Amino acid sequence: MNIGLLLFIPNRALENRVLAAVNAAGFDVTQAQARVLMRVDPEGTRLTVLAEAAQVTKQTAGFLVDQLEKAGFVERVPDPSDGRARLVRVTEKAKGAVPVANAELARIEAEWEQHIGKRRMSQLREALEMLGEITDPYR
Repeated sequence: MNIGLLLFIPNRALENRVLAAVNAAGFDVTQAQARVLMRVDPEGTRLTVLAEAAQVTKQTAGFLVDQLEKAGFVERVPDPSDGRARLVRVTEKAKGAVPVANAELARIEAEWEQHIGKRRMSQLREALEMLGEITDPYR
């Protein structure tokens, strides 16, 4: 199996479990919406930046932000650096989902560590952080 697939399968399982936990806690959000929502900077992010970061078209990002706004997860506010532009910013409702997601992530990491061992989990994290140095354009 190639390395891309070996990285993708556990990531997909992690995403699915975190989304299930967030939805079970009453935060009704889809995977596509969550992928955009996770990329909103605390100070706000322009739609074009969100689209690029989520690797979707500007139209798709706009559609997803419209849904998130309607559900109360984000708001559009004026960009202080350019009065004509708008920023997408997370709301308190969205911030409320963060502890739920973080708790599920902690459970997953603990399960993975139990399965592969503390040393291997530490090595895995270190290797992935090093790969992030050369693969993450948003670092």
